[in-house]
Amino acid sequence: MKFWTQRSKILITCPKGIPPWLAAEVRALGFPVMAEGEAAVETEGTLADTMSLNLRLRTGHRVLYLVSDFPAENPDGLYRGLREFSWEEILHERGEHAYLSVTATADTPSINDLRFVNRKAKDAIVDRMQEKCGLRPDSGPDRNRAVVHVFWKGSGVSIYLDTSGDPLSRRGYRKIPLQAPMQETLAAALILATGWNGRRGFVNPMCGSGTLAIEAALFAEGRAPGLLRSNYGFIHLRGFDPAAWRAVRAQAHEAQKETAARIIATDVDPGAVAAARKNARTAGVEERIEFAVCPFQETAIPGHSGVVVLNPPYGERTGDVSTLAGLYREIGDFFKKRCGGHHGYIFTGNAALAKQVGLRAQRRIPFFNGEIECRLLEYELYEGSRRAEKIRDDRQQNRERNGEEGRPFRRR
Repeated sequence: MKFWTQRSKILITCPKGIPPWLAAEVRALGFPVMAEGEAAVETEGTLADTMSLNLRLRTGHRVLYLVSDFPAENPDGLYRGLREFSWEEILHERGEHAYLSVTATADTPSINDLRFVNRKAKDAIVDRMQEKCGLRPDSGPDRNRAVVHVFWKGSGVSIYLDTSGDPLSRRGYRKIPLQAPMQETLAAALILATGWNGRRGFVNPMCGSGTLAIEAALFAEGRAPGLLRSNYGFIHLRGFDPAAWRAVRAQAHEAQKETAARIIATDVDPGAVAAARKNARTAGVEERIEFAVCPFQETAIPGHSGVVVLNPPYGERTGDVSTLAGLYREIGDFFKKRCGGHHGYIFTGNAALAKQVGLRAQRRIPFFNGEIECRLLEYELYEGSRRAEKIRDDRQQNRERNGEEGRPFRRR
């Protein structure tokens, strides 16, 4: 099938704030970066290339392969453009793969309801299949088989095959998510942002359901995050080659490596640690992570050059802002007393609470947790005589602890 060997634009979507880390991943996999958007990275390749991208990317959500561009001023123009495309060369009209889901993004004057776009696009595709094959695939909202994405902006329409199906953030290991869990792709991006090399220590107090520690373990072992999944959108397209897919998976397995990095995850809640352990077992990395039930202040800190990452509540979805200032001060004390020689990181969506840490952040890296604008704050934690050099800065930060109420970072 020509689409499997034909080069085209590939758009990889991701949460806001993540494109720089996704772009670095795309380059590391040998693909060019054509453009970076607010929530996407554009590259190019064949439909066959999307198999590797889906399997290996840690920070991407969906891998969209462009199959058609055409102008459309109104819904009838959309229908005509889609009806003219050779869907019978891509989609199945019978059998277990004969199912279609259509998703859409539209910013055009003639449309105010995406459901209408989905329905019009679906009708055009199945009408074409009926005409050419005598049968039409079933259709519905489930994204567990073939998925077509319509992007309509102004008078231009781009049609993509969503080769991921379900978003890549759904790795398949998080069986017990707990309250307000961090999304897997965000956790992976935070790890990449720390610059952790997968060989030093990685410590995650307040681990919750274990997402950060599990993503760190997958990264340290060079394990493709998509190996846990068995279903992708591209599997349900005409011309899919199971042997080629097995070869891509085999290459990913061969790329795994041994690592001596210590990964430690703790939480004061025994239920959270039990859930994190179960999730790690599902991911195949339980033996790689040292779990413990304890207050974060009692977490073991190995070596002298690792990273310590905390994701404390910041009052948006969990925690009472008025009671969290003391927690952030305790985190600052923990960093100063227990984590000398390491790099400390706090992920938070509350600027005022961040001031309570009492340390000067070297970097404030912007991310989004859903629609909440957040920062990954980096602290270089000196030990021995070098700590004295920072006392003046610490005192300045302490003066900023003025008890003001917590407020979130500005939302965009």
